[in-house]
Amino acid sequence: MREFETPERTAGTNRESKVPVARPTNVTETVRGLDVSSKEVTLLAVVDVGLLAGLVLAGQLSHGIDPFADPLGTLETMVPFVVGWIVVAPIARVYAEDVLASRVETVRVTTVCWLAAANVGLIVRSSPTFDGSAVWAFNIVMTGLGLLALLAWRFVYLTLSRR
Repeated sequence: MREFETPERTAGTNRESKVPVARPTNVTETVRGLDVSSKEVTLLAVVDVGLLAGLVLAGQLSHGIDPFADPLGTLETMVPFVVGWIVVAPIARVYAEDVLASRVETVRVTTVCWLAAANVGLIVRSSPTFDGSAVWAFNIVMTGLGLLALLAWRFVYLTLSRR
């Protein structure tokens, strides 16, 4: 266990005191009275990636593209955004306990994370490795709808799971 000090108000006074706090090292950690398990993080990550993949599939279907007729084309559209999310999410700490403990913090971190991940996806998608550079309208739609989907999912999940 690693210990660190955090300010904490002394009961009945306005003085701050330094209290050593032990940080759990097991799979479940407690933050602000909430337990965030590896199962919860796995669920969030799987649904996040599934939402992004679903968004790409819905976009292709709305443009008359059959994703099953051209699975490689579908993957070439989907993979850059999924990779962007997988790379940026841990850096942004989108699955961190202190982030998941607050709806406001979840919205803030998820927004920053998706804006960065979408940019990574757009850069990768426009590279010579992937076929199909994107027009600016695609960039705006993918970034905006991706953000709305992720925030809506996170808000619903946190509301239902924190009752």
